[in-house]
Amino acid sequence: MLILWILLGITALFFAATFICFYLAFYSCPRKEEELQKFKLPNGKIYLPFKEQMLQWMQEAREMPHEHFSIRSFDGLTLRGNYYEYAPDAPIELMFHGYRGNAERDLCGGVQRCFALGHSALIVDQRAAGRSEGRVISFGINESRDCLSWIDFMLEHFGADVKILLCGISMGASTVLIAAGESLPPQVRGVLADCGYHSAKEIIKAVVRKLRLPADLLYPLIKIGARLYGGFSLEEKSPEQAMKNCKIPVLFFHGEEDRFVPCEMSEKSYEACASIKKIVTIPKAGHGLCYLVDGERYLREMREFEKEWW
Repeated sequence: MLILWILLGITALFFAATFICFYLAFYSCPRKEEELQKFKLPNGKIYLPFKEQMLQWMQEAREMPHEHFSIRSFDGLTLRGNYYEYAPDAPIELMFHGYRGNAERDLCGGVQRCFALGHSALIVDQRAAGRSEGRVISFGINESRDCLSWIDFMLEHFGADVKILLCGISMGASTVLIAAGESLPPQVRGVLADCGYHSAKEIIKAVVRKLRLPADLLYPLIKIGARLYGGFSLEEKSPEQAMKNCKIPVLFFHGEEDRFVPCEMSEKSYEACASIKKIVTIPKAGHGLCYLVDGERYLREMREFEKEWW
């Protein structure tokens, strides 16, 4: 009887540990409308020097004419985004934000950058973020499927002549890189991936190490938690694997001072990429700050690479 109670106790601890791991890594609490109305900046001292510029961009984007779009995901969630039209026939950047962010915060300045290049912008709240439905963040696994659904919507809404550029920052970059490994319609011309990781497994283990916790011990619990409570496999797909099947041009950006997603993670996806590619690293730029640190170079590099897209 004692052995049985010990086994039951161990089992209970195991399931409790996997649930805690799931909750901390993947669960997203409900978003209240009053909270979404507030302008929020990413956490961290590295963003403070850019506070005023980011707030200005967010305010401008709210005031610019735009159209609200929504789609249904493969698993029945309502996903939402805002469309900003530069011109009726302009290429459209389909833009995805990062982990625990939202379109307005993480992609602030994105609409203005698109307009500077003569592009329209469709910035979307990923599942479990912003005004989109969902409670589970899957590190690009299910989000990449959502990307494909947004592409289908754009073809139906804008027509067969639309030109689409997949664009993402941080987890959003990894989302579009995974999607780029799938069979895509010819209207999708290329990818812009800013500070993405090459593997959900490796970025999770890197974050756990920064917390001074045993990554090799905890990762299996995190992986099992994702499967048991989130219904997805963390290792089903990765940007690095997807890039081996990529057939469209990819432009990578990464900040050389990125302390959250190390620069070498973009380099690994770049090395695996089987298509036309270029990687640009920005000195003194932290996570997600390439455009804010050196906007002129960012635009210049995009203009030079555009011949590969359009």
